[in-house]
Amino acid sequence: MDLATVRTFVAAADAGRFQEAAAELAVTQQAVSKRIAALERNLGVRLFTRTARGAKLTIDGQAFLPHARELLRVAERSVASVRPGRRPLRVDVISSRGAGSGLMRGFHRAHPEIDLDVVWLFDIETAVAAIRSGAIDASFRAVAAPGRPLPEDIESARVVDEPLQLLTGPAHALAGARSVTLAQLAGHRIWMPGIVPGTEWAAYYHDLVAEFTLTIEATGPNFGSDALLDTIADTPALATFMGEHTRLVWPTGHGLRRIPVTDPTPVYPHSLLWRRDNPHPALAALRAHLAATAAGHDAAGTWTPGWVIPRRG
Repeated sequence: MDLATVRTFVAAADAGRFQEAAAELAVTQQAVSKRIAALERNLGVRLFTRTARGAKLTIDGQAFLPHARELLRVAERSVASVRPGRRPLRVDVISSRGAGSGLMRGFHRAHPEIDLDVVWLFDIETAVAAIRSGAIDASFRAVAAPGRPLPEDIESARVVDEPLQLLTGPAHALAGARSVTLAQLAGHRIWMPGIVPGTEWAAYYHDLVAEFTLTIEATGPNFGSDALLDTIADTPALATFMGEHTRLVWPTGHGLRRIPVTDPTPVYPHSLLWRRDNPHPALAALRAHLAATAAGHDAAGTWTPGWVIPRRG
């Protein structure tokens, strides 16, 4: 059903005269008459009777009027749902406990008036495809993995470099250290069952191992962070890497230690990805917030893989 004819019918019903409806809609009286006639043909009923005083609704017109009003209300809500700024900003943060989630919490505290929809997507291909299709507005990723440049319509900005820490149980040989160097980690078993081949974090840790001769084991099923913490707490031979901004809570009896890594400090580079032509005003607000709150990048004494995209706005 043509909404223009429905809108004309409602205007004519409210005005009681086609001439006044035409003035309200900024069209000719002849156009109003043609639209009403077309709607009557479509419905197969008469909606108005002409009188000396104007146009009067027939019984069928009176029955159709409330439904016509609802059609226009539904149409307006439909348009509003996708109008820039009227729908929530949809952002992928990969995981609820990672740095991206923390950055979005900070943005929400700074801009509580902006509606947000936070999602968790696994791999970068899925995230990029969702950005390009419009399913999400942005994603936090480490870009770009070697051999996989971003599409030309995707922009990125490096927003935070997250230092890695060594997480050990109380009986680990390094548990009492105030900090450890990468050289001191040679020969120690670092267990990270969440490393999945083909992901950007797998590429990151592959280069870290190759450059500093570390031993990272990704064996066994990944039962999540709680199971990882239990194992690290109970197994003196194992440690793991943990991002400084990763939020974890464990039982007091675990006695886990988070130890800074130095000389150099490996940092995980988080970037925000978005489509260049995305007009959502909240996306611009998010980018401005991250640019204003971002810490220094490529600082002295830190390490990132050579393929990581430099920081740019």
